[in-house]
Amino acid sequence: MNLRINSRHLEVTPGIRDHLENRLERIRKHFDHVIDASAFLMVDKAKEKGLRQTAELTLHLKGKELFAQAHHEDLYHAMDAVIDKLDRQVIKHKERIQDHHHDKHLQ
Repeated sequence: MNLRINSRHLEVTPGIRDHLENRLERIRKHFDHVIDASAFLMVDKAKEKGLRQTAELTLHLKGKELFAQAHHEDLYHAMDAVIDKLDRQVIKHKERIQDHHHDKHLQ
């Protein structure tokens, strides 16, 4: 899976990249048909500390795109939260695909 990381007001360090790649492995365990992933990491000057670090992630699947966004005061927690959201979306998408194929065989 290709991973493209863009950032705003933030330097993407090898540690950030490794953390994101390791967390994406969890998604690949559930569903290995991910074509590529695009991450956008940013730091904003929000008044609330909990909204300063933002992680957005888009997964490109065959025929579908999944998107999630998370805010946190720590960037690593924001990345973990966005991976959790996408993991739930991928599992739901996989169940829909399997249910759809199962219905074809019943007819």
